[in-house]
Amino acid sequence: MLGWVVGGVGTFVVSLVFACMFLPMRCRGVGSPFGRHARPWAAFIVLATALLSTAFGLLVLAASHQAPAALVGAIVPGGLWLTSVSAPRDRLRAGWLSRPFSHLYDAIGEDMHAWSTIRHRAATEELQWISDAATYYYEQVKSRIKDRQALAELCDWRDSIVHKISAVRLIKLDTTPARLHDWLQKHPSTQNLRRYADDDLPRLARRLESDATHELDLFLDSVYRLGYRKLLIYPFRPSVHRSPRASTST
Repeated sequence: MLGWVVGGVGTFVVSLVFACMFLPMRCRGVGSPFGRHARPWAAFIVLATALLSTAFGLLVLAASHQAPAALVGAIVPGGLWLTSVSAPRDRLRAGWLSRPFSHLYDAIGEDMHAWSTIRHRAATEELQWISDAATYYYEQVKSRIKDRQALAELCDWRDSIVHKISAVRLIKLDTTPARLHDWLQKHPSTQNLRRYADDDLPRLARRLESDATHELDLFLDSVYRLGYRKLLIYPFRPSVHRSPRASTST
């Protein structure tokens, strides 16, 4: 009887630790399974995996009559990492195994949206901050990203955002049509926008700013999925832009 208790408790503890290790690996490239919204579903999956491991370990113990054999159940959490359980599009048709993961992925999406929205709202308070935020976040992560394709994607978004915001600033400064046209031709994403420049500059400015903010959202979502979720919110970091009121009050 003592062997059953020791084997069961040992398997449960080891499996719980392994499940907590393997679940983030399973969600790599998607987001954190331990965010505010995702945490309850992550806890459910981890506990369910540990209980399943314990049950399997006890079955092995019953067959072998050797307490250490129960630890074989600790291999079950490896399925969180090795198997490919994707979130089904049709929740009603989801199986009992994939349904918790479907809820987990939805919750991870909510955490990513909340994380990105805070930084989006802070950056879009001023036109130039949209460009500066993309540059700031890129500089914070570029030396830590090992995936060259992901880094190149972030770099392309950063360059596109900076280019479009610079074009909006040129329009607001009443630049000449020739200079604006030359600037738009410098980046592939704006080379076909001349008809807007000739016909309606305010409309072009709104289009460019909208495209830049959308690309900032894509940029932030990618940064979150890559795992860099502790970045300070731009511009609310030390020694950066202060509002005119804060400057005059000091």
